[in-house]
Amino acid sequence: MTLNIDTPAPARRPGPRRSSGRRATGRGGGGLTRFDLRATPYFLVSPYFLLFTLFGLFPLGYTLWASLHDWELGGDKTFLGIDNYVELIADDGFWNAVVNTVGIFVISTIPQLILALMLANALNKRIRGRLFFRLGILLPLVTSVVAVAVVFTQLYGRDYGMINWFLGFFGVEPIEWQNQSWTAWIAISTMIDWRWTGYNAIILLAAMQTIPKDLYEAASLDGASPRRQFWQITIPMLRPTLVFVVFISTIGGLTLFAEPVMFEGNPTMAGGATGQYQTVAMFIVKEAFRDFDMGYASAAAWMLFALILVGILINYSFTRRIGGNK
Repeated sequence: MTLNIDTPAPARRPGPRRSSGRRATGRGGGGLTRFDLRATPYFLVSPYFLLFTLFGLFPLGYTLWASLHDWELGGDKTFLGIDNYVELIADDGFWNAVVNTVGIFVISTIPQLILALMLANALNKRIRGRLFFRLGILLPLVTSVVAVAVVFTQLYGRDYGMINWFLGFFGVEPIEWQNQSWTAWIAISTMIDWRWTGYNAIILLAAMQTIPKDLYEAASLDGASPRRQFWQITIPMLRPTLVFVVFISTIGGLTLFAEPVMFEGNPTMAGGATGQYQTVAMFIVKEAFRDFDMGYASAAAWMLFALILVGILINYSFTRRIGGNK
């Protein structure tokens, strides 16, 4: 009689599991996923940089190259080096255009930003018809600049203009708004302010609405008046937006073209009989497409670029002080 005694099988030692094909595929795809995460952002932003290179960097470089030549509009060119810049610095007509541009920029931009800030602060409060007023201040922006110039040219007419008619009640003689620099600057500045104040006000209003209400409530509990809250809370919190608005206004003001051209009423780009309101942009167009000197116009364009950089640096320093940072 035989006894069969079943001996337990030796326990298997746990070993590394063989990964399935699906998991291996997942691991292989992990490298591709990491590559996608790194490459996809560059792929998505590449159209902007391609367009910027095509329509931004290339024209800048080509204009710089043209500014070093006596370059006719037909294509004939002779290398001059920096002679165009030397001649431009000694050109009274160019500096007259610079003075006109800076004068119109100062007269228009400072009131424009102050009015935009006041409008934004008023529209940020709880008033009836707030949406109507917010949409209303944007209406000038969608108006054609040609229509704006035609209307304002009629308003500033010497014999039948409403402005001279109104000033006549105070004993002011009719003003020839186009004949003097300062009167033409004022007339053009009102066009700019009427059209762009609402745009800046909406940007500032959007920034104001991001300021936490808790700051104002805490300031009210501490006894701060609305005026002090505006200067101590609103203005410092608006600093990044103010910098943006100032930058955009500086670029737009120093490249001013459409308003003075339409105010002149003819395509000579002279800016009046003596150039009393000719801007740098008008000077560039006149040199390029009326006098057919592309090299000289290109040098003037680069001088305008330098002027814009100086204006931005000055305004940035001023805006930093307003924001409370020394």
